Amino acid sequence: MASRSSDSGGGLPPPPRLWTAGQANTRLPGLEELLPRLKGWVARLREVRGQQERLTAFWGGEVNAPDHSDHALKLRLDAEWENLTRRLEEAVAGLRAEGIELKDLDGGLVDFYALERGELVFLCWRLGEARVEFYHPIDGGFRNRRPLSSEGLVTPGGAARARGPL
Repeated sequence: MASRSSDSGGGLPPPPRLWTAGQANTRLPGLEELLPRLKGWVARLREVRGQQERLTAFWGGEVNAPDHSDHALKLRLDAEWENLTRRLEEAVAGLRAEGIELKDLDGGLVDFYALERGELVFLCWRLGEARVEFYHPIDGGFRNRRPLSSEGLVTPGGAARARGPL
């Protein structure tokens, strides 16, 4: 019989890593570089999808014929779609493997798994914010963000520690 954790945040699997605010802050420069790149990939995916749909709407299934004048274009678009989709999925999976959840790419909203006084929470950061200064319950979402208290910060063990340099 498999054992169950006492509270894994609403049935979620255990996170691969727990972050402190300080650790999350050291990860921000990489995220500030990655998120715009991911947004660019998504924008290009939308363009590619639009081109694919226009080809299909105009030519129908004929565009799949190897001797069709736009067949090479269709193959190039299909390959670009697959490549960008794979890269995007790998990047998001990489973040998840680190204990980072990409919540809203357009808004640049990112959550880091953490413990606050023994409760599994998300440290919450949005692109443009200078540092991680908020957290919310796992099932609470952005609108339930709370500032990290001046008395304690989220720590791997969930115990409060005095505020010091992040």
